[in-house]
Amino acid sequence: QVQLAVSGGGPVQTGGSLRLSCKVSGRTPSRNNAGWFRQGPGEEKLFVAAITWDGGAASYADSVQGRHSISRDNTENTIYLQMNNLQPQDTATYNCATAPAASVPTTNPGRYDNWGHGAQVTVSS
Repeated sequence: QVQLAVSGGGPVQTGGSLRLSCKVSGRTPSRNNAGWFRQGPGEEKLFVAAITWDGGAASYADSVQGRHSISRDNTENTIYLQMNNLQPQDTATYNCATAPAASVPTTNPGRYDNWGHGAQVTVSS
């Protein structure tokens, strides 16, 4: 069984930065793609960013392109999401997930098979 522990959320003012971490443990596949998604109250789950198993390729939602950066440290089994210039519309619960390894980032949430419990990010104006 695979467990994903998300940390690094919290309150932040408009224009501020946060870094989310996702520690993967348990029966971790030797290779897995990873991604970050967010969900606001009453909203559907939205893609934020994704990265391939080797960190060689990444993909971002248009709304965060140029502001956020996804990375991974496979020696620590941890995936990161650096979020910069945060805006009130970024307020949501952020969650990480892993998917089978692929040569391109996995952007479809339906293709992810392991999820964390999420972290709340609240951006105040």
